[in-house]
Amino acid sequence: MSTFLHRVAHWAFRRRRTVVLVWVAVLAAVFLGAANSSEAPEDSASLPGIESQQAFDLLDERFPGTEADGAQARVVFVAADGQQITSTANRSAVDTLVDEVAHGPQVAGATSPFDAHAVSEDASTAYATITYRTTAEDLTEASKEALTEAVEHARDAGLTVEVGGSALETEPAQGIGEVLGILVAAAVLLITFGSLAAAGLPLLTAVLGVGISLATITALGSALGFSSTVGELAMMLGLAVGIDYSLFVVSRYREERAKGHQAQEAAALAVGTAGSAVVFAGLTVVIALLGLSVVGVPTLTKMGIGSAGTVLVGVLIALTTVPALLGFWPDAVLPRRDREGPRRTRSRRPGRFGRNRTWTWNWNRQGTTPAGTARTPWGVRWARFVTRRPVAVLLLTVVGLGALAVPSLNLRMGMPGAESKPTTTTERRAYDALADGFGPGFNGPLTVVVDVKGADDPAAAVTGVSDRLADIEGIVSVSPPHFNEAKDTAVVSAVPSTGPAGERTQDLVRTIRDERPVIESATGAEFQVTGTTALNIDVGRKMQDALVPYLAVVVGLAFLLLMVVFRSILVPVKAALGFLLSVGAALGAIVTVFQEGHGAGVFGVEETGPIMSTMPIFLVGIVFGLAMDYQVFLVSRIREAHIHGEQPGQAVVTGFRHSAQVVGAAALIMMAVFGGFMTGGESMVKMVGFGLASAVFFDAFVVRMAFVPAVLALLGKRAWWLPGRLDRLLPRVDVEGEALTRRAPAPDDASGDDDRRESVTA
Repeated sequence: MSTFLHRVAHWAFRRRRTVVLVWVAVLAAVFLGAANSSEAPEDSASLPGIESQQAFDLLDERFPGTEADGAQARVVFVAADGQQITSTANRSAVDTLVDEVAHGPQVAGATSPFDAHAVSEDASTAYATITYRTTAEDLTEASKEALTEAVEHARDAGLTVEVGGSALETEPAQGIGEVLGILVAAAVLLITFGSLAAAGLPLLTAVLGVGISLATITALGSALGFSSTVGELAMMLGLAVGIDYSLFVVSRYREERAKGHQAQEAAALAVGTAGSAVVFAGLTVVIALLGLSVVGVPTLTKMGIGSAGTVLVGVLIALTTVPALLGFWPDAVLPRRDREGPRRTRSRRPGRFGRNRTWTWNWNRQGTTPAGTARTPWGVRWARFVTRRPVAVLLLTVVGLGALAVPSLNLRMGMPGAESKPTTTTERRAYDALADGFGPGFNGPLTVVVDVKGADDPAAAVTGVSDRLADIEGIVSVSPPHFNEAKDTAVVSAVPSTGPAGERTQDLVRTIRDERPVIESATGAEFQVTGTTALNIDVGRKMQDALVPYLAVVVGLAFLLLMVVFRSILVPVKAALGFLLSVGAALGAIVTVFQEGHGAGVFGVEETGPIMSTMPIFLVGIVFGLAMDYQVFLVSRIREAHIHGEQPGQAVVTGFRHSAQVVGAAALIMMAVFGGFMTGGESMVKMVGFGLASAVFFDAFVVRMAFVPAVLALLGKRAWWLPGRLDRLLPRVDVEGEALTRRAPAPDDASGDDDRRESVTA
């Protein structure tokens, strides 16, 4: 592998104009395709294989002309203090709004609260239901404006009017995540490299890769069903890994130049060594992303495919475009002291009249102090500390991360609704008004679809189902049935006594489904339960059922890959255990903030509740791939030092000397990119950004910087043990570049003596 990539980098360096022109041509082609492509589809909520989805499909089949997920608006009216909504003036204002909206475009029906008995017991609150013939995404601006104008007219009459439902759903405030991430990344790169060119090159290549990937996703959006969400995730991951991969190659290039290699050979060695790590790190990310298809959720599958393609583009650019750009400006990315030649520091000697007339020039090329004493990097000091106290560090790491993971045992999954929106939105105010007027369960009614196609008396069968549902403890009311034209299907709405996110409501859904065989046997009708609460239960169960096979596939494939890379059994096991610690701690942090509310105000979370159902498996997939990035980059340098003859403890120190600072910078960049998405107004986006940023922190700075060196120090040479038969069967990929070292030994002037001195008398 290293030899092949060495040749690729040599070619890219020599043919740099060709390489750059090819990538520019690719960018232009995909942008042209994106400009001429059809509009990307909206995110599909379809989840095959769950009861809630089957109920929606039955509604679409039995109620033709309407869509089960059609847009709906629930207009909530609240009378002024001391008044009733049923007073003559207020009633007139409500009826006027209903009549005005009923004749609007795309409206399927508008039901007055006085006809539907939708008035609270104290007559302070009422609601009107507006249904549309199309989905919320297909509503025209004319339809939305007609509803908005009618609402304003009712407010002018003195009523408090809020609108819930999907028709006028407020778009979340756009954050500055991408801009903030790039700015922080630029600052981190500038501090790490001390060179504008070295900081700008990873940013340039990352933006190029993201541009190509997003344009490709847009161009293929209509054909493959890639929605805007696929592009958002691809952009987030593309920026993070694109910067990181180029960062590692540039860092290794500077190291090889410091050893005395010429620019072309240094670029080839950088790609042959660090580039090999980039390839296998990228493969682990791709495995984790493509593994999302195991879950069986179409949206997650498409997100995984789109993001995996973005990672592959980032790998290819790091292997070809980076050495090509280094060919244009071979010295620009070097530290200033190396671009300007050896730095000379002066020490004075006494001369006539007490003046210093003689100067001693100290050559300093590798960051040594003027006195010639090298400053020990923080990574080396930390590695020495860990290798001297491996047991204490290991215990502290495991106990600390384990304690952070404890709250994840209380994880409750669901899909955030209007209750998680800011109080500044009309949906949230409508939600609160309905809860105050009709009870907390009114915002999460259970939709029961009754199939009476095989019943002798359909009407009596539906009535029997409704009566049995009303007798179940926890149900406040059951609405009159609504039949389709064929009279073979009816829809009944059952209102629970508790809120949609409450555990008692989830228990109620399970109770109804458990009693279904008895009810169906007594009535001769079949029914299915759907609605927000039922959907949350079904999705959560589907995610839990898919988590184990997903982990088995992803961890199994990655284990084999890491075993090939490191030629060890214990190192991949250690990597998997460390990953589980970091993911557990990240999930615990998410539960602590977003579910239990501790520190929620700091992150702008106004309402706590269940964790998004797809969050755990999504977090596992993304973080596993990124965690293996740090594993490959860090441990490959440790193994490189070990196979070159160093003892295990010293190899750990050497590996940290060369990679700790770069891994830390890469982690800070990823945290900035992910954390920047918390500046948006959507609670779900904040949750994703917080979860990924915290997981990267735990994995990079706790697991890889403390857990990994402690375990390697305790294992010693046993860490690199591999059975002889397996050693002969596994292919040799030479990530460490051992073959390159044999072919091209380091120049004589890179022997490590970086403090040559030349005395000059002035």
